[in-house]
Formats: sequence, structure tokens, C-alpha cells
Amino acid sequence: MATGASALSLDDLLAGIAAPDSLSPRARVILFELRLPLALMAAVVGAALSLAGAEMQTILNNPLASPFTLGVSSAASLGAALALVLGISLPGIPADWIISANAFLFAFGSVLLLQGLTRIRGAGVETLVLLGIAMVFTFNALVALLQYVASQEALQQLVFWSMGSLGRADWNKLAVLSLVVAVVLPFSLRAASAMTALRLGEDRARSFGIDIGRLRFASMLRVSLLAATSVAFVGTIGFIGLVGPHVARLLIGEDHRFYLPASALAGALIMSLASVVAKILVPGTVMPVGIITSLVGLPVFLALILAGRGR
Repeated sequence: MATGASALSLDDLLAGIAAPDSLSPRARVILFELRLPLALMAAVVGAALSLAGAEMQTILNNPLASPFTLGVSSAASLGAALALVLGISLPGIPADWIISANAFLFAFGSVLLLQGLTRIRGAGVETLVLLGIAMVFTFNALVALLQYVASQEALQQLVFWSMGSLGRADWNKLAVLSLVVAVVLPFSLRAASAMTALRLGEDRARSFGIDIGRLRFASMLRVSLLAATSVAFVGTIGFIGLVGPHVARLLIGEDHRFYLPASALAGALIMSLASVVAKILVPGTVMPVGIITSLVGLPVFLALILAGRGR
């Protein structure tokens, strides 16, 4: 909260939270309408994406899995592009929520479509991943087609949305995303023991009486809710769902009773640090946080891999 173009100290901001009347009208607007919702949104988005990444890496048995492996981000981009370029959306949605609603519906719908396709007899984890990759290329091609026919203004808005930015954060969106995380997290923790057993292998998990198909389906629903809501509100943000779970795994281990909450906390911390860097890297300008996470995520991820191999 203390970083930004306006010279407000952390002490003044903390005092303003306790007693808002102690701040000037300008300082109150900066704190309660700009900095505080952005800071909280960074933490909640990071927690949501990292928790989703942790579940995906477990159910797919793939350390490179993230919320965007199965086309969630690409589907959300397609929904946003339809709203920005063609003005297509569901009737009755307020104008301020059209882009977010479209992005959420397409992201959530893509996971449901993927689940329907994998219900085919004999479809396993490999089929799920391959279908997800195919959907990524399909959605990206459709987004490119819309970019080709878009006006200059619509194209600019779409490109900025796809970079991922916390600048659109407000109290209403923060409340919705916080509610989703608060609802999903207890169900994730309830399945923690089963997911820990799944890390021992599907055969061992079945010997414990665990329904693998049901566990995977429920986990994918949770992942789709977390990722779709996050992407709908802040755009595409990469590497948080990949790096956060690995940080938690290195610190905590594979016991999902502790690994899942640790992943959420690690994602919240990484996202908050990226938000700070986005505000101070270029003085007077707030860069899209998606650029920061992509640039910083790769060297951090490589460092984690090398450190893990060294131990």
C-alpha cells in the first residue's frame, strides 16, 4: 500500500485504515479506492491461481501443469475478445461487467467441455492434457482472427487486457473473488488426504478406496472456478500458478493438508511482490503485472529447479 506515485507513508496509511477521518479527502480516495483494493486483489488472485496450480499438478501428475495448461486463459481471452471486438455478451449484464462475465463464462465453459470430452471411455490424464493443448491452439487462433478484424481502439483494449493488470480492481470484484476462494478452499482441504494418496500413484490410491475419476472431476471444477474468476477480473497472469506450488512443495512437502494452504500463501506473496515491482519499476507508471510475473517467473522457476536438484 505504501508504493505508488503519491508520497504517502505506510504509517499514514495504517493510521488512515484505523481512522479514515484522519486523512485528507485526496488521501482517502488514494487509499480506499486505489491502493487498498489493488493490494488485496493481488493477494487474493495470487492465492487463487497458486491453489489452482497445486491441485492441477497433483491430479494431472505433471509438475509443469498450471491453470492455463488446459486452455482456461485462452478461453477467457476469446470471451473478452468477443465482448471488446463484436460486443457479444449475455443479455442483462451491466456494461461494466460485460468483459469479465464473458471471460468467466468462456473459461468455465472450456473446462466443462474438456470434462465432457474426457468422459469418453478410456480417456486418462494424457488425453486430458492433449485435449487441453488442442483447445489452447484453437482458442488462440480464434482470438487472432478477431484481432485481425478489430478496430484500432478495440485491439488496443484487448492487448492491454491480455497483459494482465490489477488496475481494474475494485471492491465489488474483490468481494466476488474472495467469496470464490473462501468457498473453494474448504472443499480443497477436505480432499487433501485423497490427493496426498494420489501422489503415491493411481493404483495405490484406488487400493485406499479412492474414486480417482470423481476426485479428478471435483478438482477440475474447483480449478476452473478459481482460474476463471481470477482471469475474468485481472486478465492473463502467468507463472503464479506454476511457481507458487513449487515454492510450497520445497518448503512443506507433499502432505496436502499443509501443501495446499502453503501454495495459496506462496502465490499471494509472489503476486504481492510482483505488484510492488510493477509500481516502482518505471516511476509514475503502473506496468501490467502480467508482464512482471512472466519476466520474473522464468528465472525464479529455473532457480527452484536447480536448487531442488542440488539438494
